[in-house]
Amino acid sequence: MRKIGILTSGGDCAGLNPAIYALAKSLYSRLDNVEIIGIYDGFTGLIDLNTKVLGPDDFDGLLDQGGTFLRSIRQGFKTMEIPDEKGVTKADKIVKNYKKLGLDALAVLGGNGSHKVAKLLSQRGLNVVALPKTIDNDIFGTDETFGYDTAIQTGVNYIAHLKTTAASHSRVFVVEIMGNKVGWLALSTGVAAGADVVILPEIPYDIDKVNKAVTKALRHRNYAFVVVSEGAYSKNEPQKNKERAFTRESTGFHGIGEQLAKEIEAGTGRETRSAVPGHELRGGTPSAFDRLYTMQLGNYAAKLIQEEKYGLTVARVKGKITANKLEDVAGISKPVPLDDRLIKAARNTGISFGD
Repeated sequence: MRKIGILTSGGDCAGLNPAIYALAKSLYSRLDNVEIIGIYDGFTGLIDLNTKVLGPDDFDGLLDQGGTFLRSIRQGFKTMEIPDEKGVTKADKIVKNYKKLGLDALAVLGGNGSHKVAKLLSQRGLNVVALPKTIDNDIFGTDETFGYDTAIQTGVNYIAHLKTTAASHSRVFVVEIMGNKVGWLALSTGVAAGADVVILPEIPYDIDKVNKAVTKALRHRNYAFVVVSEGAYSKNEPQKNKERAFTRESTGFHGIGEQLAKEIEAGTGRETRSAVPGHELRGGTPSAFDRLYTMQLGNYAAKLIQEEKYGLTVARVKGKITANKLEDVAGISKPVPLDDRLIKAARNTGISFGD
């Protein structure tokens, strides 16, 4: 009997349930005698032993469901090695309970932080295979993460709805898009939605150039759209995230979208509104792409478990499904390259990046 634990960790996204489905169905197909143990609430479930033995019927119907039926709670990597009053760390408890459950392998579906924890547990001797999920698309070593495509489409639909009110009221809209410290989601969403300006963390903006681009757009129609990544900042702001956050809060701004809207309104004289789709980008039914993609990733992860190849995370590299060593990719960010093909194409079609 092979016992395989599955958990989802970090922020949710569309694609987690299909990935669980693909992994479980592939394990049943590849292994003659397998027991799958669902671990609820991420790594917290391994710390608190919140688990359940699952059967084939538990995975039916997951392919088109958003979110994760195993639920997810964030467990910060930095807290894993902090001892409690008894000198026991969270990592210690996970290792102990992994053995108590009799697990032969642990599948971790998660983003950057989860990959760091997966790497730590692998170094502690656990048999770990990871799958790369996040709407941010910031996991190093893979072409894209699952959940990213659905989030793009959700963002594009959101902006499409705003365009009617923007046109009706002759307004400028600033739409703030999630993405943590990288601009992949804002870039793809902004270009696909036909934004006039796209502002990324990788390209600090000059407000005068942003206003110039907005003014130019307003000459052709009565409204304009700016898409900004949540981690973006101007050339005049502090370089450190904490310092920027403090500066914005002290001036009454909750985020970059709100700040930028005020700057644009002041510079162009046109009524400007900020809008934040927020967690809506994580929700909803997974796209066809994400369903097909997770089918491939889940099957490959099951293959690695079948062959007892651990300490790896599944990836797609130049279109091919493969795997990277956790030690080679965990904790390494993947910013948008300044020479990215999509940035070049966007510039050539007249989209400004505020630089």
